[in-house]
Amino acid sequence: MKVIILGSGVIGTASAYFLARAGHEVTVVDRQPGAGMETSFGNAGEISPGYATPWAGPGVPMKAVKWLAMQHSPLVIRPRMDPAQWRWILQMLGNCNHRSYQVNKGRMVRLAEYSRDVLVQLRKDTGIAYDERSKGTLQLFRTQKQFEGSSTDIEVLEQYGVPYRLLEPEGCEEYEPALARVRGRFVGGLLLPNDETGDCFKFTQALAGMAAALGVQFEHDVKIERLVTEGDRITGVITSKGELKADQYVLALGSYSPLMLKQIGIHIPVYPVKGYSITVPITDAAGAPESTVMDESFKVAITRLGDRIRVGGTAELSGYDLRLHQARRDTLEHSVTSLFPDGGDVSKASFWCGLRPMTPDGTPVVGPTPYRNLFLNTGHGTLGWTMACGSGRVLADMLSGRQPEIGLEGLFMDRYGRRNRPVVVPQGIRVGV
Repeated sequence: MKVIILGSGVIGTASAYFLARAGHEVTVVDRQPGAGMETSFGNAGEISPGYATPWAGPGVPMKAVKWLAMQHSPLVIRPRMDPAQWRWILQMLGNCNHRSYQVNKGRMVRLAEYSRDVLVQLRKDTGIAYDERSKGTLQLFRTQKQFEGSSTDIEVLEQYGVPYRLLEPEGCEEYEPALARVRGRFVGGLLLPNDETGDCFKFTQALAGMAAALGVQFEHDVKIERLVTEGDRITGVITSKGELKADQYVLALGSYSPLMLKQIGIHIPVYPVKGYSITVPITDAAGAPESTVMDESFKVAITRLGDRIRVGGTAELSGYDLRLHQARRDTLEHSVTSLFPDGGDVSKASFWCGLRPMTPDGTPVVGPTPYRNLFLNTGHGTLGWTMACGSGRVLADMLSGRQPEIGLEGLFMDRYGRRNRPVVVPQGIRVGV
């Protein structure tokens, strides 16, 4: 079967690899000169199924008000005359309750845990290398209130059998020895030992090479203009190189997915939430993190990637604006220098931003649409790297007529109500476990 994938970020590239491995003829189309050149390029480096958590949760509205008043705020809202922005904010606020949080986190953990397992197997099968480490994630609490508030996350971790350890300061220092140099700046942490780290861009580039070896054709520097429809089917893609045709189509355009889908009458609440990162050269290996430390106060992830420290964070709602703001760099530098003051030289850091495709409930949109040969793989937010392999494998199984190995409940676009026509689930595919 011939499949066209729109988008060559880590999600689109993973989808291409698993579809090709299943025997399909795959073409990937992207406007960039190579794979992983946009949001997959400079992310925080976490592969964190244990930290798969929706931003919408109990108490978040009150926290958001406090965050907006902070000097180093993890949240920035730049109001725009954009109904999609305000609609997304209202939908997210509607998920800020205990019941929705439990449901949404459960869906996210299910996919993220599966994705980690698929990645581990992929690494065993292929030997793919991407500055990976398998030393877990430490969610670091600077206040006692944060430490005590971890109980909500722990409930879901226990429900899904995700290993964890709640640590006192001494335990945090045992796991991350460099933290002993800043004793007194934190009160404890939540260790997720099964989480991993790695360079998403290196992974995406390597996986694209492996996909090409399987026969995948990458069409780069090609602008995607629109989808062509006839009845309940997609009949082609109009691009700057002309019209491309296939039997099945996969849309993995990240934050730009809703713009393309709106043209054919599909509405999904995916909105760009800008994130920033700095990449710092390590100057003192013993003073740098061993794996990933999540600074809970500033929502900043500090990750060891080979001889570099990747520091990523901030949620900025500013539409499709890719301008870099110095205040956001200041926040990232403040977080890493307060916890790892000797680890790297921030004056030599590179500064980057990318648009995370966020849904208001945190769960990505993976699966069929009202068009019987169009599938979505988008909306992964901050967890695209974490969920990429699992999402790609689930999608490849569905298109191949195989039942995916995890339950599909809550992953389809139809969870957002009746604004769209019903999705067309492939014959033989069950939504439940």
